[in-house]
Amino acid sequence: MTADLRPSPTGPEAYVDAALFMGMNSADEATRIACKSFFAARLNERVVMSLEQVGRCDDLVWRFPREVQDAYYPFMDNLHTDMNIERRGYEPADLREDLGKSTGSLPAHERLLLGMVVNRGGVLHSASPRLLSLTGVPVLAPVDSAELSFPEPLERLYQASLMLRVPVTRL
Repeated sequence: MTADLRPSPTGPEAYVDAALFMGMNSADEATRIACKSFFAARLNERVVMSLEQVGRCDDLVWRFPREVQDAYYPFMDNLHTDMNIERRGYEPADLREDLGKSTGSLPAHERLLLGMVVNRGGVLHSASPRLLSLTGVPVLAPVDSAELSFPEPLERLYQASLMLRVPVTRL
């Protein structure tokens, strides 16, 4: 049986990137709160993340000392289990998507992700300053709001994960 990959009747599919995911551990408090609240508000919803973006999160975390990784990974593991995060690979049509001249200076991983989102009619939620500076592409920033909490025990794991703090510029 294959999954139904059509956009939801309530709107386009929500895609997330490594910048939004790792933004939950941003050194910048406003970014951290906005990214965390995005995920906490959507814990019972489905979001899509490319396999490469999942790997980019791991690549970043693996650069920290083991004790930081050990504090971080229980949260990430549980969130990926508790939340319906659909991990998808790229398809040939994603690679052929013409995104226009404004995306030419983006790193390849962001152009590939935008190709996936545009090709599949989605909306990308990101904390990437590069992506958020573009016009004419379906990219949205997380909304500034009061900090939402995850249900327990996920919130406790999240608080422990804050041993890992990432500068916004590394997202």
